Amino acid sequence: MMSVIYRKLSQSQILAGGFLLIAVIGGLILNLPISSANNESVGLLNAMFTSISAVCVTGLIAVDTGTYWSLFGKTVIIILIQIGGLGFMTIATMGIKFMGKKISFSERLVIQESLNSGKISGVIRLSKNIVIISFIIELIGMFFLSFVFIPEMGIIKGIAYSIFHSISAFCNAGFDIMGNFSSLTKYYNNMIVNFTIMFLIIFGGLGFSTILDIKDKKNFYKLALHTKIVIITTSLLILIPSIIFFLIEMNNPQTIGEMKLWEKVLVSLFQIVSPRTAGFNTIDINAMRDSSKFLTIILMFIGGSPASTAGGLKTTTFAIILISVISLIKERENIEAFGRRISYNVLNKALVILVIGFFLVFTGTMIISLTNPQFDFLTILYEVTSAYGTVGLTLGITTKLNAVAKMVLMIIMFSGRVGSLTVLYTFITDLGQKKYIYPKEDIAVG
Repeated sequence: MMSVIYRKLSQSQILAGGFLLIAVIGGLILNLPISSANNESVGLLNAMFTSISAVCVTGLIAVDTGTYWSLFGKTVIIILIQIGGLGFMTIATMGIKFMGKKISFSERLVIQESLNSGKISGVIRLSKNIVIISFIIELIGMFFLSFVFIPEMGIIKGIAYSIFHSISAFCNAGFDIMGNFSSLTKYYNNMIVNFTIMFLIIFGGLGFSTILDIKDKKNFYKLALHTKIVIITTSLLILIPSIIFFLIEMNNPQTIGEMKLWEKVLVSLFQIVSPRTAGFNTIDINAMRDSSKFLTIILMFIGGSPASTAGGLKTTTFAIILISVISLIKERENIEAFGRRISYNVLNKALVILVIGFFLVFTGTMIISLTNPQFDFLTILYEVTSAYGTVGLTLGITTKLNAVAKMVLMIIMFSGRVGSLTVLYTFITDLGQKKYIYPKEDIAVG
């Protein structure tokens, strides 16, 4: 029966359905009294909200992760984060291979879709490499974090905290177990914690195909066009906003104004890397100036790169639209970058993703503003964009939102992680091309 249903589903429906199924199972488990430290149920809505936030590697939380959940609950959350970060199809593929079963062609198509791979050949090997690379990077992160956490907390607790935050950072989840919604504020000037977390966030957000391409070719000029665009866009989205953030906040006594110069630079860098869908913070983000908050909103909306642990619009989508604008200004007939021509189909897809992203953020902001009028517009926009970009940064309103707002955020988090086009395609059964074309007619724009 299940195999018949599986064969009738499209790749998009399987991907979206798989993520949703894991989130529901996780929510039901987190709703059990054993998951909480006080041995009481958190309530189904809050349990589902936490589970979807974990599977979608977002980090928005209905209750404090560090103090509310039991060891069992925290273990469930970090497992959901790992599954969400790697992608459930990657985990399922490794499970099938471990059991010695063959993977069918239709299953390979689903894996290809989940990995955003341009070809079906080699997707099993790619899945294996993704798991290996992820564990290696997470182990490196755990190793360095343990130098800080073990002396401070002891061996067992220090290792546990190192593992949790390494996985959470690489998967761009932003969940922390420091307690009292403090995130990493106590480590704002700790070089090891800051650079280790930033390293994990950046590598998690680059995309597995990008990491593998860099590993194989080791020469920028030989890299694929996709990899070049990801590297340059990511670098610029870290460097330029960090300078802007520093200039905006440098005299703000409530954030970095009273810090030493090197601390200001470190905090500025961290607060720009983190919105690349990770969600950690080392200062009180409520105290930031509105200009910095809006800058963060822009970065959260753009998000990370395709086939990564990150969400949002994606760096390549942003870059393609920007490159097309530059090409139009220069009156070029084609969209070009690094001596290569980019298909207009790619641009069309990027524009569709942009429009859907705007629609989700604007609609979500409008609904939450109507149902939660006690919060100002910028605060709600910040929250909704954080959900869409699967970031997890908040100005402190998540726990105060009503049921309608939480359900809206769950839908947006899900769309941001699975992919807005993937979610859209789950409701479209006929994706075939029409057998005819209409006559062309120009219209005035601008």
